[in-house]
Amino acid sequence: MKTKKIVIIWQLIAFLLIPSLLIAQDNEQKPVYITVTKMHFNLDADGKDWLKTEKEYFDKVTSKNDLVIGAHVVTHLYTEDNTEVKFVYVYNSWSDIEKSGEVDQELIKKAWPDETKRKEYFDKRSGYYAKKHSDEIYQSMNFGKMPTVKSDKPQVFYARVSKLAMDGKGKGYNDFAKNVIHKNPLVKAYYPHRHLWGSDARDFVEVFVFDSLSDLDKSADKNNELIKAAWPDEAKRKAFFDEMNKLFTGKHADYIYQNVPELAK
Repeated sequence: MKTKKIVIIWQLIAFLLIPSLLIAQDNEQKPVYITVTKMHFNLDADGKDWLKTEKEYFDKVTSKNDLVIGAHVVTHLYTEDNTEVKFVYVYNSWSDIEKSGEVDQELIKKAWPDETKRKEYFDKRSGYYAKKHSDEIYQSMNFGKMPTVKSDKPQVFYARVSKLAMDGKGKGYNDFAKNVIHKNPLVKAYYPHRHLWGSDARDFVEVFVFDSLSDLDKSADKNNELIKAAWPDEAKRKAFFDEMNKLFTGKHADYIYQNVPELAK
């Protein structure tokens, strides 16, 4: 009970501290809740059956849990830790996060009714990972770009974690997203989300999805074209970005992952 109260308090603080000017006004997309669990591969384990083992869990549990409206598993491509694997789940509400755990348990018992076999499976599954993990919870911003098709091939997930200035200054990021990110054909999907529960309340996380690393590289040139098209007057363009950049401290970090399409929902 005490933990729930702490979570609610921090959730309210997060809502109050996020600059309101980052939030789109048209409510085109209903905000969703995103949980991110960062695991680490056990380098001493034989990982040849890892995907087969996780696919079994996905097919029997995650895919059948209707409270999980989206799921991705991403692995290290260019990050500081090559053992990283992140499990990302999307829910319609905060309460669905809690309820989902109960649904998972019901599906697990149904999929592995024999207690001995169930233990054998989960012992095998947990053996692929180191014992440490971390959890974060975010809320989506409603100016994302949803994918038009589901790819059956691995895609590149570029994550940029910026630090919000948290001083109430700056505006215009919604306009930038709609005029540049949404119009860039190389960006197959764009998921902006803000911190709700985790280590740093200033975190503003953007995930850009590309078909390849070369598309990620080429997207910068396309962005510049779109920026000049949207703000052709150089002085006005400079004024717009000077104002928009006040939203952030100027500090950010970059991470590149690759998703596992067999484990995507």
